[in-house]
Amino acid sequence: MPTKTLLEAHNSASGRFSFRPGFFFGFRSMPRYRITIEYSGTPFVGWQTQNNGPSVQSALQQAIQRFSQETVRVRGAGRTDTGVHALGQVAHFDLEKNWDPLRIREAMNYHLRPDPIAIITCSHAPEEFDSRYSATMRHYLYRILNRRPQPTLDKNRVWHVAIPLNHQAMNEAAQVLVGHHDFTTFRASACQANSPMRTLSQLVVERHDDEIHIRACARSFLHNQVRSLTGTLKMVGEGKWTKQDVKRALESCDRTACAAVAPPDGLYLLKVDYPPDDELKEETANRPNHNPV
Repeated sequence: MPTKTLLEAHNSASGRFSFRPGFFFGFRSMPRYRITIEYSGTPFVGWQTQNNGPSVQSALQQAIQRFSQETVRVRGAGRTDTGVHALGQVAHFDLEKNWDPLRIREAMNYHLRPDPIAIITCSHAPEEFDSRYSATMRHYLYRILNRRPQPTLDKNRVWHVAIPLNHQAMNEAAQVLVGHHDFTTFRASACQANSPMRTLSQLVVERHDDEIHIRACARSFLHNQVRSLTGTLKMVGEGKWTKQDVKRALESCDRTACAAVAPPDGLYLLKVDYPPDDELKEETANRPNHNPV
């Protein structure tokens, strides 16, 4: 088997690396670019390219192809679901030509119109940088509009809950979920992660006028984890569940013990943290072997 085919077979099996000419043979590698993206998830089937509708990933790849004439795969830090939004999604891709990052940003934004996607920043990235596996923390925000009147300007941007919610009780119950746990109860049945074990670094519930904000931070999340946690905390806010009910649901490690999953409308990928570029080589060597989302 030719060398490149062997490498591609390894890459496909591990899902960890992409074949880059020169990377394995000592020649100059293809330039790698890092972009920060803002988008409305409403018209998309999610981040990942699928056969059943338009995706954010496909829109980005098409925009790159239109200005560069190169076919690339854009890899994102978080595979957001249908209807989930992003204010700070991060992605990377490689091009054969060494482009000015500003020109890439402007060209992509031009070719992305009229899709509700914007490239906020673009920069060169070291070859060790991987938007998904180099991430050290992911930050999500869930917005609940907690008032009687329905949303108008924020339609499809919030979860409208007309019943008054006790955000203080929600925040107290949320602390039961912080830490390293088996989150089987709060993962989708179709979740493809190898392990349900995750470390939830922060889960905070705050009220801002008519809105309740739930902020969740972790190195990685399970499929539907934030929306599952939000649906459960909403039950606490309504007075139907207690802090102890949340603890029992967590400890049961039973998906059926979870409350109804919150809709995607109110969920935002806020930002993704990475180590400094000069620490990426060491970080790559110590990278955990799991599937972050």
